[in-house]
Parts: sequence; C-alpha cells; structure tokens
Amino acid sequence: MGVETLGSARDKLARLRLILTDIPDAVVGYSGGVDSSLLAVVARDAIGDSVTAVIADSPSLPRRELSEAIAFAHRHDIPLEVVRTNEMEDPRYLRNGADRCAFCKEALTDAMLTLPAFREGTLLLGVNADDLGDHRPGQRAAQRRGARFPLAEAGLAKAQVRALAREMDLGTWDKPAAACLSSRLAYGVPVSEEALTRIEQAEESLRLLGLAGDVRVRDQGQDLARIEVGSDRFEHVMAYRAEIVDAMHDAGFRYVTLDLEGFRSGSHNLLLSVKPPGTAAISPLERNRSS
Repeated sequence: MGVETLGSARDKLARLRLILTDIPDAVVGYSGGVDSSLLAVVARDAIGDSVTAVIADSPSLPRRELSEAIAFAHRHDIPLEVVRTNEMEDPRYLRNGADRCAFCKEALTDAMLTLPAFREGTLLLGVNADDLGDHRPGQRAAQRRGARFPLAEAGLAKAQVRALAREMDLGTWDKPAAACLSSRLAYGVPVSEEALTRIEQAEESLRLLGLAGDVRVRDQGQDLARIEVGSDRFEHVMAYRAEIVDAMHDAGFRYVTLDLEGFRSGSHNLLLSVKPPGTAAISPLERNRSS
C-alpha cells in the first residue's frame, strides 16, 4: 500500500474513532479476524471500559480460532465474553440454504441479549466497505436487529484495515480470512456437528502438511472434498498428494479433488442465481439430480 493510500487509511481511522466516541456502550461482535480485532482495539482505545467484545462459540468455529481470539483479547486488555449460540438447534440453519448466515447472526444477537453488557449497548460488527457488495445475508439480519458497521461507515476497505492493523502492530494484520466452518458446506448439504468436525479435521491436516493460510476443504456432498489452495501451491499439493488423500480419507471423505481454479473466498456463492426475493436457491445436489 502506497504512502498516499496509507494516509487515506489514517484519515478514515480518525473518522472511525469519532464514530465510536458517539457509541458509549458498545458490544463488538468479535471473531479474532483482522476486521473485528482492529474494531475491538480501536473501540477499547476510543471509549475505554464501556466496550465489551463478544465471541460466539459453536461447532462452526474451529477450536484453534477460538483459542487464538481469546489470547488476542487478553493481550490487548479487551473485556471479552464467550457466549454459546444455538444455531445448531435451528432447522432453518441446518438446511443450509443461501440464507444460512442470517439465522446464525440471529442466534448470535439472541445470545448477546442475555448479557448484562448488551442491555443498553449497540452491537458493532467488523464489516468493512468491501464486504457490503458480497452475498452476506447475515449482515441484513444483524442490521434489522440494530447492529452497526463502523468500519464500513468510516469507509475502510479490507486492504486499508490490514495496513492499519500492521501499523498498529496487531498480530492479526496478515491473518487469512477465516469464515465459519459451515461456509465450507455447499448450499443444500445439511449442517451437522459431524460434518463440521470432518471439515475442521481435514483443514487441520492440510495445515500440518504445510498448507496453512488461504486453504479450504469444501464439502460438496456425497463424501466429496474439493480442496482450494492458491495456484502457486499446486506443486506442494502434488508433492504431498498421497498424504493429503490419506488425511481426507481419515477425516471421513471418500472422494478428493483439487480445484484447478485455486482458492476463491466464498466460491460456493458462484452457484447462486439471481432470483426474486423469497425464491430458494438451487443446491448443488439438486443441480446434479436434475442434470
């Protein structure tokens, strides 16, 4: 990022601080990623003890991500609450339609409502300006329940968030995006604790084989794993092909594929057609049956 662009990011950081000072009782929806980490640190600095960070603990959150997020909050003296959410009890969420994230955000907000810190507080989410153009029904669900997106309000894009996090010496500045484990399931493949555990084990195995970072194991249904890594790492995958296949089989997948298009954040969303509101998306399994 150039000096001029970084200067623009600093101007937006100042705007973010002003936005936060007008929110005296803030509850930051925290995941441990770079966006929510920056938001939590700046909010703590801007409004002090009246900010609380809340992380949702559920089977869709990898254990490694949870422990790292808790450690970050402790290092930066951010008051943190860990709440258990119940989206796994919601049949709408378990069906895994294109609106799955909305039910997850509803569950998170409902869990926060039980916290004393949330009684008079405003929910703040680490949504940056780039996120606003993506398919994220959870954002709309959160907004309906009063959530605000201070990073986006300040005009901060993802690259600017990372640049500021680096300048502030936050360890998360170069952390790869880490969506919840449920996002690895193709739409229409039901969410279950067994499925999420299988994905977590598979991705952890890839990490141990030297494939950390922007790596996904996508569950396409019918025991098929689609592995996404950057195209510059294909040689590494082929060098460890036998070990990777064994690891995927050990996790519970029967078929193992490598996506030749490489890593793409939210690649399952490519299957979503533009449809009128209220029309259900067609799942990959349904497409296969009809073809």
